[in-house]
Amino acid sequence: MTLNYRLFINTKNAGILIVLLLMVLMSDAYSQSEILLYNNGVPGTKGVIIPEDSKTTDGITRVKDITEPALYAFRAVNQTSDAAVIICPGGGYSILAIDHEGYDVASWFNERGITAFVLKSRLPQDELFENAEIRPLQDAQQAIRMVRRAASEYGISPGKIGIMGFSAGGHLASTASTHFNTQVGEITDSNVSVRPDFSLLIYPVITFDEANTHSGTRDNLLGKNPPEDKIKLYSNELHVTAETPPTFLVSTTDDGVSPENSILYYQACRKNKVPVEMHIYEKGGHGYALKKKGLGPVETWPDRMEDWMRERKLMK
Repeated sequence: MTLNYRLFINTKNAGILIVLLLMVLMSDAYSQSEILLYNNGVPGTKGVIIPEDSKTTDGITRVKDITEPALYAFRAVNQTSDAAVIICPGGGYSILAIDHEGYDVASWFNERGITAFVLKSRLPQDELFENAEIRPLQDAQQAIRMVRRAASEYGISPGKIGIMGFSAGGHLASTASTHFNTQVGEITDSNVSVRPDFSLLIYPVITFDEANTHSGTRDNLLGKNPPEDKIKLYSNELHVTAETPPTFLVSTTDDGVSPENSILYYQACRKNKVPVEMHIYEKGGHGYALKKKGLGPVETWPDRMEDWMRERKLMK
């Protein structure tokens, strides 16, 4: 399945030839395709047949009821890096904000010569899946596994595969970055590591501890009043070790997902001597990604991430 990148062009005053030329140029700039994560049946499914729900309101596309998890590969035509990024959109584990925290971000990486993948992972819906809480992580691990196996096909290094997450997608990305020694679910492969090589966590949910968690995200993954062992299992600052990948963090002081989430992860990385960089801006709220304007200094966070990636030789 080929995705068509959407054009926002006012054609009233533009010649047809110019419009067609722009469309051709855009199609040459990005190459996108869908890759199903599981070709022999999705593990853990209860067999419930339900159409995928995708709605766009307020300029944000929200996807839920995902029963066919997939990767969307965005290949930069002018590829200048052997690194790749797997992007996990946010949405509180209730939806995926797949455009502005997914496709748009992948295109940003493509413009800078980096191959990117958007993960359309399953949500922890008990009505659709057995042991629903593990399915997002299972899909993230499968995505890393598949990209690493296909590294030569994409012209990337199997040792430069990073993971990026926004909000609850940041929780998923940080879970993948701290729980990689255990491959969850029915599909495992001891010959292929599911450890990301770097992590980009943008206004992430990190902890499920009552004092600092985003309760909606926690409740959607684990249900109301989860047991203490589950809270500790998914409080990812508790699972940082010296093997945790180098990490870049962004939060704002006025975010409903408190910046303490990033601070706790940063402190854990420091304690374990994991390379880490954190930016906390005063204002910006939540969910801004690359889309919202007029927010002030927080709009420069992609520049800081670009600096960090260049310093680590992940971007030319």
